[in-house]
Amino acid sequence: MRWKGKSIGEVLAMSVDEAVEFFAAHPSTHHALRLLQDVGLGYLTLGQQSPTLSGGEAQRIKLVTELSKVRTDAQGNAASRPGRGGADGKTLYVLDEPTVGLHMADVEKLLRVLHRLVDAGNTVVVIEHNLDVIAEADWIVDLGPEGGDAGGCIVAQGSPEALVAPRETGHTAKVLRNFLKDRRLAA
Repeated sequence: MRWKGKSIGEVLAMSVDEAVEFFAAHPSTHHALRLLQDVGLGYLTLGQQSPTLSGGEAQRIKLVTELSKVRTDAQGNAASRPGRGGADGKTLYVLDEPTVGLHMADVEKLLRVLHRLVDAGNTVVVIEHNLDVIAEADWIVDLGPEGGDAGGCIVAQGSPEALVAPRETGHTAKVLRNFLKDRRLAA
């Protein structure tokens, strides 16, 4: 049996990027595939088994599940679907290092998705070492002063701007200060 000239095996071997066009005439499938692209998972194949996914990939698939519960109106504003969790702007998302293994372009895509969740009124907590993500945060809680047994204390907290103030001396403050300075120079 073939559909649009492809067997089920050929469809399952397609990457998400390839499948977006293939399923363009099927709105709900197309929407889900576009969301997978939005979180930087366009390279995955449709038939990829879940045990082969990295932790970051699995977290981003969970994000897609949540984003699919939120529809947007004609202006792109989030609007809830009745009875769907996450759509009413009262959901807490906790992500642990979602950028692991991501190309920089895909980190930018993930940041846009996280902003969409926050713009819809949700709260997103991200445990992350990626400076691009840290710099985009509304509020940072820096734990330390070191890792493991030498950590666990709040070293600093506040907006990225507050953390880079000259009086802040923690590891994150120092690295973020240089990162933001380099970013400004590059702009």
